[in-house]
Amino acid sequence: MNYRYIQFFTATILWWKPLLKPDKYKQIIIDTLRFLTENKRVKIYGFVIMPNHIHLVWKVNEDYLLKDVQRDFLKYTAQQIKFDLIKNHPAVLPHFEVNLKDRQYQFWERNPLSVDLYSPKVIAQKLAYIHANPLKGKWLLANSPDQYWFSSYRFYEMNIDEFGFLTHYLEDC
Repeated sequence: MNYRYIQFFTATILWWKPLLKPDKYKQIIIDTLRFLTENKRVKIYGFVIMPNHIHLVWKVNEDYLLKDVQRDFLKYTAQQIKFDLIKNHPAVLPHFEVNLKDRQYQFWERNPLSVDLYSPKVIAQKLAYIHANPLKGKWLLANSPDQYWFSSYRFYEMNIDEFGFLTHYLEDC
């Protein structure tokens, strides 16, 4: 099934562990989003990468299935993180051991959230929510949204495109 709406997507690290705290794992997410955009699988309108989850505002290209793009994105990022853990942080791997039939380790919770966004107003609300996420109570990752690099805030509020893969949502509404 193809989706014609921009969507709000949330994926969470297994057991809410802060696996994405190191910047190198956030960079894996950034590089994968860039790849998906360059290969015209998705348009990325907004994002934030938190220590234990990510939020995206994106739209899957009509030539691809949403479930396939989500699966490939999560699988690839998990593999890249696993490779780094094996090489550089093997003591962390047991924290993600699941010993299922099809895998020994799991990094993402199953069944990520995807919600259709039907209007520019709702898209703007979701962007405001994700851009404020790093400033919330337990996180306090920055004093202001423009200080948190792993988000699309500066793209919208300061017209700075540091990632090269973002599209303003109003271009497609």
